[in-house]
This record gives sequence, structure tokens and C-alpha cells, in this order.
Amino acid sequence: MADELPLNCRTPTIAEYDGTADSMEHLSRFENAALLHRYTDGIKCRVFVTTFAREAQQWFNQLRVGAIGSFQEFRSLFLHQFASSWKVRKTELGLLAVRQKEDEPLKAYLQRFNTVALEVPAATQEVKASAFSQWLLDGDFFKSLAKKPISKFNAILARAAKYITWRKLKQPRRIAEERNARRSGRMLLPRNPVVTLETENPISRG
Repeated sequence: MADELPLNCRTPTIAEYDGTADSMEHLSRFENAALLHRYTDGIKCRVFVTTFAREAQQWFNQLRVGAIGSFQEFRSLFLHQFASSWKVRKTELGLLAVRQKEDEPLKAYLQRFNTVALEVPAATQEVKASAFSQWLLDGDFFKSLAKKPISKFNAILARAAKYITWRKLKQPRRIAEERNARRSGRMLLPRNPVVTLETENPISRG
């Protein structure tokens, strides 16, 4: 940790770590920033500690002098100390628990599924495609996949994007058609009751 900080050294623009958030996620963000700024091993150690706050800062202050000889040692101590804050990583089975709800738009279902899929980095394109399609409600997009199956999730996303765009373009026309149909229906309403009443109650004429 004896490396001198260069005059043009930039500190990473990441949130402070106070000991409550996911320590692995914080470390990953810092290492990405360190790679971008080309920190040396010693500078990594000196800059990493500047991202600490509250509980994390107190933990660092209590370390004995010389406890950290390299950034690799620093990251190991850090992860060990705050291991309890790690998020529970979902497995591929978690993808199968995501189902499209009744009346849920395709776009909303895709967003929910993607949120879970990001937490399962080990899931392959094929697994994600299968899980997504399994609980897709019967509709136009489902029928599209049934006619032309897709094995890659990225390809499903591409087709879904086209479908969602098509629905948006079609919606104004559909609304206009429904409005015209309602107007036509209102114009016919005054006539129909008279015919119905005369047919059902012929005695009322007298």
C-alpha cells in the first residue's frame, strides 16, 4: 500500500459501502473502475478504502498494521468480513418460477423475467428461452413461437421487440375502429327497442 497516488488519479464514482449492501457487488464495481483507471495494486488498496463508510470504515480502522500486503489479501478479508451481506444467488429453477400473469402485457412479463435472468448468469440461452416460453400465456406471441420455435433467448427478445412495436402501431387503429363501432351501435339503439317490443308484446298495440 506504499504506492504514491499520481496527481491525475481519479477516484471511482461508485456508491459508498457501509456494510449493509452486497459486498461482492460493491467489490465488482470497484474492480471494474480500477481496471478502467489502470490502478496499480497498491493504489487499488489505497483507493478502495475511500469507498467505505460507517460499519465498513470501522472494520478497516480496527485492522492491525500490516494486515494487508496486497489487494488480493484486502479483497479476501473484505469478502470474508461482509459475507453475510451477499445476496442469495438464484439458480435456474428460479427462472421457472416466473410466470406471466393474467392480463399482464408481454413487455411487463419480459421485464420481470429479465430481472430474474440477470441473477442467474449461469443459465444458457436455451434454458432461458425454454423457461420464458413455458409460462407464456396463450396469445398472438405464444402462437408465433409455436409456429416458428426459437431456441435462443436473445432471438426471442428480438422477435418480442418487433411484436410490441407492431402492437403499438396497431393500437390507435384498433381504438378508432372500436370508437366507430360504438357510434354505429348508438345510432341503431332507438330503432331496436321498438321492434323488439312490438314483436314480444303484440297485445300492447290495442
